[in-house]
Amino acid sequence: MANITARKRIWGWYFFDWASQPYNTLMLTFIFGPYFAQTATAALVEGGMDLSAAKAQAQAYWGYGLAIAGITIAILAPILGAVADSSGKRLPWIWLFSTLYVVGAGALWWTAPQDFSVIWALFFFGIGLIGMEFATIFTNAYLPELSPDADERGRISGDGWAFGYAGGVLALIVIIALFQSGANGKTMAGFSPLFGLDPITKADTRAVGPLTAIWYAVFMIPFFMFMRDTPKPAAARYKLGKGIRDLSQTLRDLPRHPSLMAYLGSSMFYRDALNGMYTFGGLYASGVLEWSIQKIGIFGILAAISGAVFCVIGGRVDRRFGPMPVIVFCCIILIFTACLIISLTPTSVLWVNVPEGSALPDIMFYVAGALIGAAGGALQASSRNMMTRQGNPERMTESFGLYALSGKATAFIAPALIAVTTDITGSQRLGITPVVGLFILGLVLLAWVKPNGDFEK
Repeated sequence: MANITARKRIWGWYFFDWASQPYNTLMLTFIFGPYFAQTATAALVEGGMDLSAAKAQAQAYWGYGLAIAGITIAILAPILGAVADSSGKRLPWIWLFSTLYVVGAGALWWTAPQDFSVIWALFFFGIGLIGMEFATIFTNAYLPELSPDADERGRISGDGWAFGYAGGVLALIVIIALFQSGANGKTMAGFSPLFGLDPITKADTRAVGPLTAIWYAVFMIPFFMFMRDTPKPAAARYKLGKGIRDLSQTLRDLPRHPSLMAYLGSSMFYRDALNGMYTFGGLYASGVLEWSIQKIGIFGILAAISGAVFCVIGGRVDRRFGPMPVIVFCCIILIFTACLIISLTPTSVLWVNVPEGSALPDIMFYVAGALIGAAGGALQASSRNMMTRQGNPERMTESFGLYALSGKATAFIAPALIAVTTDITGSQRLGITPVVGLFILGLVLLAWVKPNGDFEK
């Protein structure tokens, strides 16, 4: 590691965000998620279900699938983090979960409408999602090692998240400009989809899976070139039993660190709410506003650009004032944005009717997308930095495992609440309402969080 400068390590770390972001941008939110909803809806309608009910049921399937993946991550994240801290090794775990990312994403090529299987689509999507989430846990744990200055980490985290958003923007542009066809069979750039991908079989949309896998594999090269594990004195081999014992001790000690407990609880709720907005935003645009996947892709580019810009701004605010003000402000903006989205239909804005055919509902949804990108990106970047202040500096991977646990222990709640509410109301629009309450709970719990945590740094 002597030949790898601090600057190279930071840029190598940035490249994980660049490489992994398309799973969120292309797969979870703007391309594959809406494709799953549309394809599952069509299959249900062919089975005799009413169109409105089929849309709601497809959204519910998506929610239940994400809930199962979230539970899996919640159970394993802190255990694996504890094992990694005991051994001092993170890179081998990142290699393992990177493999899951690539396999899960690539396998989604085999989700053609002609033989579409809800179960297999959700299974492989979940495999890739689990790979991405676990790789993120181990990568985030490197953040304290990138700078000894706690204030500087806010800028590094914000710039890394902005760099990731920039990767998401470029990946979206590539997809909708070169691969994703519109109603006329042409891409946004006016071409037929590359490689002769047939829109009839949705090959132009399904290609997002293998393209996301290839993107990750290529752009993780700088990460693996420049990141190294810091040697740890008296490091143990990978011992699951020791990892579990260490984790058990950490959990027993949590009541002695009330700020950490409050932050884990707070971030558990507001990150779950944010993930609900990300996860169901594309499905909402498709089902409620009846947008095409191409139009949803443009929406995604706008959201990602605003996210990149405000991650940089948020990182500078974080460096100057700390992460707490950024987190509070972003949560308030997102509560307003969620209410705005719930109020939108093709004929109403903020529950006020507009003339039929008015462009205002679409314009306001674009505004909502920009707000989600801006506030959501800055919120996640500052939350990652806040965890470095709250966690035990001697066991940071385990701390980020707990952070993942807090994010995933209830990560099934937002999708499950949305799924259940959608099922009960039969309305995609009303199904989104639980995210508002989750944001409010997260804000309330922040009152017990100390800006610099309980541990001596």
